[in-house]
Amino acid sequence: MVRFCWRPAAVGDDGDVNGRVEGLLWYKDLGNHLYGDFSMAVIQANSSLEDRSQLESGPLTSDYLGPQGTFIGVYDGHGGTAASQFVSDNLFCNFKNFAGEHQGISENVIQRAFSATEEGFLSVVRKQWLSKPQIASAGTCCLAGIICNGMLYVANAGDSRAVLGRVERATRETTTIQLSAEHNVNIQTERDEVRTKHPYDPQIVVMKHNVWRVKGIIQVSRSIGDAYLKKDEFNREPLPNKFRLSEPFSKPILSYEPAISVHKLRPEDQFIIFASDGLWEQLSNQEVVNIVSNSPRNGIARRLVKAALRVAARKREMRVSDLQKIEQGVRRHFHDDITVIVVFLNHKLIDNSSLLASPLSIKGGGSASF
Repeated sequence: MVRFCWRPAAVGDDGDVNGRVEGLLWYKDLGNHLYGDFSMAVIQANSSLEDRSQLESGPLTSDYLGPQGTFIGVYDGHGGTAASQFVSDNLFCNFKNFAGEHQGISENVIQRAFSATEEGFLSVVRKQWLSKPQIASAGTCCLAGIICNGMLYVANAGDSRAVLGRVERATRETTTIQLSAEHNVNIQTERDEVRTKHPYDPQIVVMKHNVWRVKGIIQVSRSIGDAYLKKDEFNREPLPNKFRLSEPFSKPILSYEPAISVHKLRPEDQFIIFASDGLWEQLSNQEVVNIVSNSPRNGIARRLVKAALRVAARKREMRVSDLQKIEQGVRRHFHDDITVIVVFLNHKLIDNSSLLASPLSIKGGGSASF
């Protein structure tokens, strides 16, 4: 007879399933996922919050017959909220459909979920762009993590980042392992890769305003959306002139395809930080891991956001309290939107293959369901 354990999707110590809001800050201080605790926080800097994020825990297939696990997504939008919102609404659903079709998790399942989400958004752009031409320039970086059956899958397109904190047995110190690589052409290796993919275009990557950009426009080389750099059909009116390229193109300039890595979790693996580049622009991997390993779990994502704000304020030689008085929009001149999800790993739960959980779904910024 198989004995099943049921792990509740507890509300957490903040007492609010939807998280809480303080000014431009949203946070969920502590909650439970299938394999441990989690903490989330988001702070707005842009006129409209362009970051989207989610944590889903429980069945990973649409038919509920496949594996259980935890899905984490961080979507750093640009050019508005259309792409990041679409990914937040569709990527996990697509992932569950393909995982159900294959009755398991694999790199192919993840790749197909990204592809279906990209095609779905491009279809929306085709339907709307004549009346809403700005949607053709909406895009989003996309970082996803899946924890299932003792494995961790990390898929990334863009410049968000996932970092693992691992306790070394000999020293008991927590070391950092970066699980994703950024697709940003300010990094030399990424510039080289983009140039290799476009050998006949000497202007594929150019310096503009002291920053390397693809076609002088955008820093990231992979994203979901950005239809105007994927399909030449959008490189014309009514697309605004600032986005239009002078020459037609026959193949996509940006790629939606994620870089995927697979890791077998070890007992020393303590937590994973998933965050948009707004965090990593202010804090190093080691600084972030040190804060998490030396602080209480409750409110740790909010603590990381506030640490990033302190650095941003110090760079401008101002007090954090003064920075926090600056309204959204203007605030973007001081720091980016910042999304942080810290996922803790309880290996007793990870090793329990018969564990069952009530489904948990929470979106950064506000909505949760069980």
